Amino acid sequence: MYNEPIFLEPKFKDRIWGGKKLRELFGYTIPTETTGECWGISAHENGPSTIQNGPLAGRTLIDAWNDHRELFGNEKGEQFPLLVKILDANKDLSVQVHPDDDYARVNENGELGKTECWYVIDCEEGAELILGHHAQTKEEFVTLIEKGAWDKLLKKVPISPGDFYYVPSGTVHAIGKGTLILETQQSSDTTYRVYDYDRIDDKGNARELHIRQSIDVTTIPHQDTYPEQTELSDQGLVKKKLVSQEYFTVFHGTLAGAYETEHTENYLLVSILAGEGEVVVNGTSHPFSKGDHFIIPATVERYELIGNAEMIYSYSTVKEKKWG
Repeated sequence: MYNEPIFLEPKFKDRIWGGKKLRELFGYTIPTETTGECWGISAHENGPSTIQNGPLAGRTLIDAWNDHRELFGNEKGEQFPLLVKILDANKDLSVQVHPDDDYARVNENGELGKTECWYVIDCEEGAELILGHHAQTKEEFVTLIEKGAWDKLLKKVPISPGDFYYVPSGTVHAIGKGTLILETQQSSDTTYRVYDYDRIDDKGNARELHIRQSIDVTTIPHQDTYPEQTELSDQGLVKKKLVSQEYFTVFHGTLAGAYETEHTENYLLVSILAGEGEVVVNGTSHPFSKGDHFIIPATVERYELIGNAEMIYSYSTVKEKKWG
């Protein structure tokens, strides 16, 4: 059906902590001055991407997954497994934690759990993340929450552009203000807020907290996870593997010239962070530029990348796969 990349139109989400960088840095047409999230590659019902080209133009990625599984190597599973976002944290995000698959399936109407990872596109000087906590037992965790002893409980990490963090389900975390991040995650929209700085929304209401669920799902004690990274120069592409685990494998790519390869993954998710270029399939050029998101489907057997660009690309490694 497709012998070309599948380009996607993102969906945008207004957030209390959002800003204008998605417009300023990527040229997106954002709906509000507090737009916090670009769902670049999404088949989640809360914001599916729209296909821009080819036979399925105008339909959603959900439609493609449900009706044309051959585009994804006939991968099993009721839901498209991954979701790729760009987040503009103009203000601090809430301190939060996500469930694993088993807990979400039972308690969130069959939703997937949420393991995710972050590539820091840009950040202000002095920016930081919350990644983990200092409690050694569940009792200590509960006590520190009840006391509001957030400085004692939460583990803060200073960050710089180009940093990468793997955030398994059960990890207490928060993205700090002044940070622009590309997030690759399981296709889930389930978040349990532990603390939200006592903020109120534009209607004067405090956002809902999920203390009981957070206590249920948090990994205690916290376990730091720093995946081993490898880098390889292949023709005109420098590939840096950022993480490879049970849900996804994620790379940072720097393209300077040309790179031609057989398509060995079932499908590849690509987000362009900078620059421009083209994907060439059977002699036909498909241009891309900064801010584009596309999928190279299983029906493409071989392709070439030409140009000068920075990208994050990934593929699913869910357990149901028969390859990889």
